[in-house]
Amino acid sequence: MSTTASAAAPAPQVAFRPPNMALTTIGLALASFMQVLDLTIANVSLPTIAGNLGASADQATWVVTSFAVSNAIALPLTGYFTRRFGELKLFVWATLAFSIASLLCGLAESMGMLVVARALQGFVAGPMYPVTQALLISLYPPHKRGQAIALLAMVTVVAPIAGPILGGWITDNYSWEWIFFINIPIGIFASTVVATQLRGRPEVLEKPKMDYAGLISLIIGVGALQVLLDLGNDDDWFNSTRIVILAIVSVIALTFFVIWELTEKDPIVNLRLFRHRNFASGTAAMVVAYSAFFAVGLLVPLWLQRNLGYTAIWAGFATAPLGILPVLLTPLVGKYAMRFDLRILATFAFIVMAATSFMRSYFNLDVDFQHVAEVQLLQGLGVALFFMPVLTILLSDLEPREIAAGSGLATFVRTLGGSFSASLTTWAWNNRTTIHHAQLTEHISAYDPSMQETVAAFGRGDLQRGAFMLDRMITQQATQIGFNEIFHLLGIIFLVVIVFVWIAKPPFVAKAAGAAAGGH
Repeated sequence: MSTTASAAAPAPQVAFRPPNMALTTIGLALASFMQVLDLTIANVSLPTIAGNLGASADQATWVVTSFAVSNAIALPLTGYFTRRFGELKLFVWATLAFSIASLLCGLAESMGMLVVARALQGFVAGPMYPVTQALLISLYPPHKRGQAIALLAMVTVVAPIAGPILGGWITDNYSWEWIFFINIPIGIFASTVVATQLRGRPEVLEKPKMDYAGLISLIIGVGALQVLLDLGNDDDWFNSTRIVILAIVSVIALTFFVIWELTEKDPIVNLRLFRHRNFASGTAAMVVAYSAFFAVGLLVPLWLQRNLGYTAIWAGFATAPLGILPVLLTPLVGKYAMRFDLRILATFAFIVMAATSFMRSYFNLDVDFQHVAEVQLLQGLGVALFFMPVLTILLSDLEPREIAAGSGLATFVRTLGGSFSASLTTWAWNNRTTIHHAQLTEHISAYDPSMQETVAAFGRGDLQRGAFMLDRMITQQATQIGFNEIFHLLGIIFLVVIVFVWIAKPPFVAKAAGAAAGGH
């Protein structure tokens, strides 16, 4: 977008409206849904993919890791790409490239080919969500901008929930390749619709010089950090030489990156955006809350399968009610949220999410499907009121030309927060399980006659079988206690996030290009 719009004449983006706003919105939303969906759709299919391609389970995890690493690198580069190529061209080409990368994923005949294709898919996916956000904000008038942001918020919530369910269903009924092939018609449709509808939309391009030092340090730092987070649990964290080396490389590269970008005249990632109060506080709230939300989304399905014996599909059904209220309430939130102080809505959302976390902290091994689903449904109320207000707050004091870059930077930090959350949550749960297992067994003696009788009763006379069953029962209890402790902590974290929200100051309306120009 132009950085030199005249105060006397509104910037052209304000006057431009696509011939069919509804069709344009559908095209933009579909592309974002497809991209966010692919963050999780392959997860449940990894065993099948590994078996078909003759790879190990460890090698199969790189299908997820390669996407995540490339995506994390590309996200903060969104600002540079939009200045260089324009928002519309970047969206269209990224969406088409995503379709091509999806085709390559489905055609892969070896794990190496699939990992490379997924890395390409992750990289071109990086700018899609931030640019969609910037385009929607520029196209909608101020009084309807909340609805556009609410739509994207719904996509952010529903797509990761739908991913594992859809991925499992496609893999079971067709073949794993189709989890990638389904992207092709969606991507072609979305890019064609948006290119046609937004043809003639004026954009002022720049020719920023390439900040090679920033780019190389970003790739090394983020790449090393993402691999560290993905491999940490398997490698026993800092007891592994590989993890220590990755940590050192990441710290040095990212420290250099931050110092360089803050002092570089034309940085590839504009860290100076954090000078804006609402962007800084809103991003902090988004990162911490999303990390806690991500932990919930990771823990509940794992717990259902590990402790309660659910299949992957039934675990998906039990967690799916989380998406019901966001889908139903999104139109209302988008339409009426701006009539309220968004800090109050976000506060209510975090109280609801804290309450549901505290509810889970009292779950036990006898909890039934209905109760799990009801708590998920209630959490959906918090989710429906969480993303749109916080997204609006963090974008509210950015200049129009900064929105794509700010959205990309906030999404990047949020994505890293999710990666940290996944690794830390899994580690904490395993660690607490080990501690509680030791505490529960410390008073059990193999030489106690009454204990020997109990073990024999478990094994119906077979002491070895009885000991195995007793250990399994103790492990289940230890796992449950660890689960409850983590959810108690998550409840506290959701309440702490409220502080970040109230650091922000109104007004909370993302600036249109013309409004910004007129105000200077």
